[in-house]
Amino acid sequence: MRSHCGVENRLHWVLDVSFGEDASPVCKDNAPQNLSRLQNIVLNLIRLDATDKTKTSVRLKRKRAAWDGDTRLRILGLRPL
Repeated sequence: MRSHCGVENRLHWVLDVSFGEDASPVCKDNAPQNLSRLQNIVLNLIRLDATDKTKTSVRLKRKRAAWDGDTRLRILGLRPL
């Protein structure tokens, strides 16, 4: 039981720090669930990115992907033309 709580707390903390999940104003209909699913997908893609050898935070990797199209394509597993 204790290990499960640790996993849940670690995931929630990363989502809150990296994506500001607790401060999100999204609260209508299915939008919170949809946004949460998208954030989990993005978090998994960032964590699975083996091409970035630097030891940086998830938040910084997310920002770098937002600023740089090549980084974003690399994280998504797409190749630029």
